[in-house]
Amino acid sequence: MRVLGIETSCDETGVAVYDAARGLLAHAVHTQSAVHAEFGGVVPELASRDHVRRLPPLVRRVLEESGSRPGDVDGVAYTAGPGLVGALLVGTAFGRSLAWAWGVAALGVHHMEGHLLAPMLEPDPPAFPFLALLVSGGHTQLVEVEGVGAYEILGESVDDAAGEAFDKVATLLGLPYPGGPALADLARNGDPGRFRFPRPMTDRPGLDFSFSGLKTFALNTLAGGHRDERFLADVARAFEDAVVDTLVIKCRRALRATGLPVLVVSGGVGANRRLRAALADMAQREDAAVSYPRPELCTDNGAMIAYAGCCRLLHGASEPRRFGARARWGLEELRPPGA
Repeated sequence: MRVLGIETSCDETGVAVYDAARGLLAHAVHTQSAVHAEFGGVVPELASRDHVRRLPPLVRRVLEESGSRPGDVDGVAYTAGPGLVGALLVGTAFGRSLAWAWGVAALGVHHMEGHLLAPMLEPDPPAFPFLALLVSGGHTQLVEVEGVGAYEILGESVDDAAGEAFDKVATLLGLPYPGGPALADLARNGDPGRFRFPRPMTDRPGLDFSFSGLKTFALNTLAGGHRDERFLADVARAFEDAVVDTLVIKCRRALRATGLPVLVVSGGVGANRRLRAALADMAQREDAAVSYPRPELCTDNGAMIAYAGCCRLLHGASEPRRFGARARWGLEELRPPGA
């Protein structure tokens, strides 16, 4: 089975072709950072309009690079939620229209299921069951994964996601959008001993997260000093260390609670170098393994949607012509393929 995947949940337009026998044949992602930079964050209407512009040429490009013609495609998978509803509707309408025109099945895919399964695209994929840390601009969750469609959320953020906190603190530091990578770059030059930020919700049992208070702590710290380059780098380092330590502490708890031997890390924040190094050290001490998708598949992309869709389409999943998009969609609402 060969599946075209379309991702338009937020500010990346992703398209890919995945073949069940040959693996990932081609993928391409267009990021809208330049579109939203002057506003310091994603503007939903602009995101939707840019998806409309980018999808047709990206589909043509990916089909060509994969050596595929429309007649070679057996199904179209698209992100149906969660995300920005206008952006989702662009991908949904486009994907459904292609499927109807080509006479193939169409399937809406859960965005977070795509992230959970992204490591399965690697040459040495993790085996089920495993523990997953989904850490991005919109979500921070610890999930026990028994198999495709069998998910139990063990903990999640009660307020800001980790990536959202990175972006907000980057704005306080005067850094350009997107803020997360810029903050991490600045933090490399920071003194780790100058400031110590709290590690939220680590002084109590449980696996939930809270990052909004770190934003306030950063704001108060910035108000008490001279905003030269050294000072800003030290604040960035203290913030990054606090987020990384918090994520590591919670992952350690989850590994011990579940007894699972593998931690899968996916989502845009999963590309953070300091987080990767800290998780690798922790996992080694816990006699566990850590698995990541390749860096370009950590952020939103069509490859993960094509793969997740293929897993379900192979079991006969499809949808009627009537369709919609879901801005909110609980991961635990999903069921295994064929169930």
